[in-house]
Amino acid sequence: MSVAALIERKVRDGLTVAHLSLENESHMHSGPATESHFRLVVVSPDFDDLPLVRRHQRIYALVAAELAGPVHALALHTLTPQEWAERGGETAASPQCRGGSKAG
Repeated sequence: MSVAALIERKVRDGLTVAHLSLENESHMHSGPATESHFRLVVVSPDFDDLPLVRRHQRIYALVAAELAGPVHALALHTLTPQEWAERGGETAASPQCRGGSKAG
């Protein structure tokens, strides 16, 4: 199973998910790893009344094995359904990598 599939499965199994998108952004970074950088958007009612740091901690706990292994970076966008609606279903794009051979 791919790293992306593992991350998605673990998040879906660990939270009530209203929306999930997982983008492999490894191509935007230097190095040979093909599944090392991801952008994860999770919309969940489980985040109601949780501060941002606690939301991120919930995700980190679910994907701890991947973060300890092949995943170098995980950009998190964790929203409640109300926040998602207020943003029109949009989140900020990841910035371009400025390190290694992809520096611009």
